[in-house]
Amino acid sequence: MKKILFQAILLIVVIALAAFGVISINKNISNAINPLKKANDVVSTQINQLLNPTPTIIPDPVTIIHEVRSLAWLETIQYSVEKVIAAETGEGAFAFLFEDRLLLVAHGTVIAGIDMEKLESKDIWLEGSILNVRLPQAEVFVATLDNDKTYVYERDTGILRMPSVDLETLARQSAEEEIRAAAIEDGILEVARLNAEAYLSRFLRALGYADVNFVGDLP
Repeated sequence: MKKILFQAILLIVVIALAAFGVISINKNISNAINPLKKANDVVSTQINQLLNPTPTIIPDPVTIIHEVRSLAWLETIQYSVEKVIAAETGEGAFAFLFEDRLLLVAHGTVIAGIDMEKLESKDIWLEGSILNVRLPQAEVFVATLDNDKTYVYERDTGILRMPSVDLETLARQSAEEEIRAAAIEDGILEVARLNAEAYLSRFLRALGYADVNFVGDLP
């Protein structure tokens, strides 16, 4: 009986030692592999940084202000306009070699209103109880592209030609002009004037002028 008990205890001890040995081996293997894994991660990170470098932007600490000008713009209307612009260069018989062509989907903003700085005292006068106001002509203050929404939809280049930065720049400049022209053609200036009259009419009536009459435009 004692012999059987001794054998059982001996078997348990052997199993425990074996288990401890396996754990120690696994731990040693893990300790040996971890530095290799870390080194591999470092190398992968460095390769990724080389292939996809993060741009470094360093603003010049010197700021030059060229002009300061007071504004008295009464902005009364804003258009959001989308325009597709096609631009190309190198077309012709050898276009397959030298062509550079793109389609630009342009999104822009056009803001119009009245420049109240052009309004003088002689342009406001009373006739009895009627206040007459001669407003400056409505004008476009801003016509610019939204760079976050403007993008090149399609680009084709010939075998011997690289994409031209200038072509995209010219397309963007053309897009701004087209967006401005489209807004004017749609009547943005007329709407800007009507909105200005409505706003100023409410403002002047609040000051006590019951009858407000807008006459013509300033030249």
